Amino acid sequence: MTAMRLGIPQPASSMALAAVAGLACALAIGRVLPVTMDTVSGVLAPLCASAAESSPLDRVEPIGSYALPNVPGKRVTIVRVFYGPGGFSRPHRHAGSVTAYITKGEIRSQLGGGPVETFGVGQSFFEPPGSTHLVSANASTTEPAELIAVFVADEGAQLTTFLE
Repeated sequence: MTAMRLGIPQPASSMALAAVAGLACALAIGRVLPVTMDTVSGVLAPLCASAAESSPLDRVEPIGSYALPNVPGKRVTIVRVFYGPGGFSRPHRHAGSVTAYITKGEIRSQLGGGPVETFGVGQSFFEPPGSTHLVSANASTTEPAELIAVFVADEGAQLTTFLE
């Protein structure tokens, strides 16, 4: 059944398929090249600190981090971001590329000078390298929201840098 017959616009279905394929590849690589949670935590420390600065209900949970053997010097890192009601992250930028996939609630997002957009469950968005993420927030003040973020960045890069 095609994406259009399911009522999913083609670009959204392509992005969702790409996110799922990326996660599947990362998990497959993870079986071949296991990484300890200490390593994952070390790579994600700057990112995980971000959630604690907005609300005790906002947090980032590491899922995995894997070197890409077919792309020397690059690493894929996967995290789950939890936003409590009204939760948000300060303006920031990420190293490398990021694809976010919404798993619960709705997320408001604004990149650079673009419009503020709201994404719901099953939708995704992409952040090109060097983008400024001015708004990253739960769209609800009463319900939690979650997303899965997949980073592809240089080995050892600081994944999140806050803007002043």
